[in-house]
Amino acid sequence: MKTPKELGFYFPAEWDAHESTWITFPHNDHSWQGDKLADMYPEYFALIKAISVGEIVNIQVNDDQLAAFIKSQLAVYGIEESQIRLHIQPTNDAWCRDHGPAILVNQSGDERLLVDWGYNAWGGKYPPFDSDNESPTRIASILGLNKVIPGIIMEGGSVDFNGAGTVLTSRSCLLNPNRNPHLSQAQIEQYLCDYYGVEQVLWVSDGIVGDDTDGHIDDTVRFVNEDTVIAMVEPNEQDENHAVLAQNLRELQAMRLPNGKPLNIVEIPMPAAVVIDEFRAPGSYANFYICNAGVLVPTFDCAQDAFALERLAQFFTDRPVIGLSAKKIIWGQGSFHCLTQQEPAAKHA
Repeated sequence: MKTPKELGFYFPAEWDAHESTWITFPHNDHSWQGDKLADMYPEYFALIKAISVGEIVNIQVNDDQLAAFIKSQLAVYGIEESQIRLHIQPTNDAWCRDHGPAILVNQSGDERLLVDWGYNAWGGKYPPFDSDNESPTRIASILGLNKVIPGIIMEGGSVDFNGAGTVLTSRSCLLNPNRNPHLSQAQIEQYLCDYYGVEQVLWVSDGIVGDDTDGHIDDTVRFVNEDTVIAMVEPNEQDENHAVLAQNLRELQAMRLPNGKPLNIVEIPMPAAVVIDEFRAPGSYANFYICNAGVLVPTFDCAQDAFALERLAQFFTDRPVIGLSAKKIIWGQGSFHCLTQQEPAAKHA
């Protein structure tokens, strides 16, 4: 059987046009304990509203009661109901980037294919995760898409794409024995190439403090165009994140794209440490989400916010760069990119 790459499919860049965005509405108070779940809802609905301005938001909803709650809040937050689709099906947690589907397009842009990677809640850390693991199968049925099942664990937050044959990832996550201990680095690279339709895999070392995913790339390094990445850095040498981000930066500086050119690297300082109940959360500007209506950047009410927004705006001249508060959302140890999964648009004949 031919692989998606052999069939001409690839995972497009996030800045390409979206048909919709998929999210899984949060209801698990293990991620946002006590009152923190309700406290983060205003930020979450602000995220939904910002996305819905430019595309449909498909929401996986755990049950009828939660669906009724969501419907009751749309007008409160000024969200146009016609832009929202609710799909009632069992879910475990909110991190749709990781348990949601990877939807590929073919080179001519007139066909799409869904990749159903396995999901084990970041190495089995947070059971149960069975309902979330079934999410891509349900979405394939809703969308009427053919799907392929690679048969290994892979999370959307662990990879970032330039849409031109290159994927970025981290050794600390994809080479962690809690994911696919039977696979070597070369074998994992082959899966990435075959099922995401890429030519090249670039590896950095590790992730930031507080990231319980074992170092997802979407907190440290992101493509903003085909040959440019933003790299998070920590200027304070006494900070726990300084050394690992400096190591990642050195590795990025040595990388070359398939055409032999080095990456254009834009450094963005980390936000001030976000500490909640003595826990340092993984606050990062790299966890932005690119949707049709804009680039949605998590902000943390600190001096570094403005600089991050200004830097990102230099590279997204076709849509606004919008800062949205993530001070409450980040308690769940993820932010806007972790919560969303784009459905790329197909060109209709």
